[in-house]
Amino acid sequence: MIKVIKPSASALMPGEREYIRRELDQFFGTLPTVAEGFQLRTSRAGPQKGQPKLPPPAKSLIERGLMRLDASPTIPRLFFTETGMVALRQMMADRRLADAAKFAHVRQELGIDSDLRLRAAE
Repeated sequence: MIKVIKPSASALMPGEREYIRRELDQFFGTLPTVAEGFQLRTSRAGPQKGQPKLPPPAKSLIERGLMRLDASPTIPRLFFTETGMVALRQMMADRRLADAAKFAHVRQELGIDSDLRLRAAE
């Protein structure tokens, strides 16, 4: 028996979805990829000098196990875990949560629109 996973709007909280859409949106003509992760700023002074600044939605994603922090010495980044990738695919597959045209680059990277591309080529 094949188990079909239906998109679930509850996988990601509204603030988390907005944060993800903002991070994956076009930035100065560049289309970001999921594989590159989300770049974080670092504190420049004070007791947390050099540590990554985590916005509240990012903290929530890390606490829920949907993203992990890679605090490498150069640029700290957030990457989706396997569970987070499932939630991201569900979010991107639901056209109410992410505009298919605006996030076509992400949908293609995740393999959501790969079937459509193959049908168009035939």
